Formats: sequence, C-alpha cells, structure tokens
Amino acid sequence: MGPIFELIGNVGFPIAVAVFLLVRIEKKLDDVNKTLINMLERINVILSGDRCGRQ
Repeated sequence: MGPIFELIGNVGFPIAVAVFLLVRIEKKLDDVNKTLINMLERINVILSGDRCGRQ
C-alpha cells in the first residue's frame, strides 16, 4: 500500500493543479467568446447601417 499512496501523493497534486487551472481558463475562454460574439454583432450592425446609407 505504501507505493500506491506515494504515487497518489506525487501525481495527485499536479493533477489537482492542472484541473484547477483548466477550470479557471475555461471561465476566461467563455468570457472571451462572449466578447467576440458581441463585437461581431456590433460590426454587423455597423456594416448593415453603412450599406443602407449607400442604397
């Protein structure tokens, strides 16, 4: 049983840190995605308004 606990102790901490960082990064990526979608919607509104003015 000793080697198993040592393996968990050595590998478990890096796995826990990796999972923690992935969860944090996922939240930030969701925020970036929402921002990009918002920007694209605004660009489309601006471009469609510009086209209406030319016609």
